[in-house]
Amino acid sequence: MQFDQLKRREFITLLGGAAVGWPLAAHSQQPVLRRFGVLMAVAADDPEAKAELAGLHAGLARLGWIEGSTIHIDYRFAASNPDRFPLLAKELLALNPEVILTQSTEVTAALQQATRSIPIIFVQVSDPIGSGFVASLPRPGGNLTGVIHYEPGITGKWLAMLKEIAPSLARVAVLANPKTTPYEYFLRNAAAAAPPLAIELIPTPVDNVAELEQSISGIARQGNGGLLVLPDSFNIAHRDRLIALAAEYRLPAVYAWRYFVMDGGLMSYGINVVDLFQQSASYVDRILRGAKPAELPVQVPTRYETVVNLKTAKALGLAVPPGLLVAADEVIE
Repeated sequence: MQFDQLKRREFITLLGGAAVGWPLAAHSQQPVLRRFGVLMAVAADDPEAKAELAGLHAGLARLGWIEGSTIHIDYRFAASNPDRFPLLAKELLALNPEVILTQSTEVTAALQQATRSIPIIFVQVSDPIGSGFVASLPRPGGNLTGVIHYEPGITGKWLAMLKEIAPSLARVAVLANPKTTPYEYFLRNAAAAAPPLAIELIPTPVDNVAELEQSISGIARQGNGGLLVLPDSFNIAHRDRLIALAAEYRLPAVYAWRYFVMDGGLMSYGINVVDLFQQSASYVDRILRGAKPAELPVQVPTRYETVVNLKTAKALGLAVPPGLLVAADEVIE
């Protein structure tokens, strides 16, 4: 009898000790976070980059990917310095991400050269076939897919807007840094659209602010000039100076992004880049759940927006045509 009671007490003691250990063991097993990399062409403190990444986070969160809880995100920012693209690509790959999101054509090219196996999702890329990223839009065929930035016809729309608001326009400088955007792609498509509008294109590749200033003052001296500011991380980084120069030399300019107009530019026609980043989250999710980028079609934007700044138009002595006002999604008074 006493022996049985003793055995029972020992058993209860052992059971209690084990029970105490169970939650400690469970607590010590931290969840394994999936690893995701982001390589941005612009600077970390750029306000638009912050908004774009917030859009990405929102898109991921809707799909159950919470930074620090279910996913770990490594970021690298090139600050519009093309010399850093290959270095940051290798640095990011060394962290062994399962998938990487890239911003811009040149950044994507640098990462593609560094890996042919890790899935890459690109945003703000305009010519993924011509750039050698995918075999076709419906079936990319390699380790890259993503969301296309602008289709070829966009340059014709930009030039038509300039001619509409400034009918005497005779020549247009096409501004961008060839090291940070597919300059020849845009220039080729603009060259096809310019003759029917009686516009002479002035190819204006720029590599630094001094060249930017010289180029804009040069087009102003020729008279009846305007600016086509291409989507480019160099132009993003120097947008304040660019907008100021257009105002100083009284040149009509069209931009690819709304926030240039919010900052004082004349007008823009383009996509909402934050939407692109939100959209790309679905591909991050699908790849982390086992999908192959080769089988995920490249997505094309379906909505473009026109923004016009009436205050800037007035300062330039331009009357905004009624047709352009009607077409505008947003008018800044």
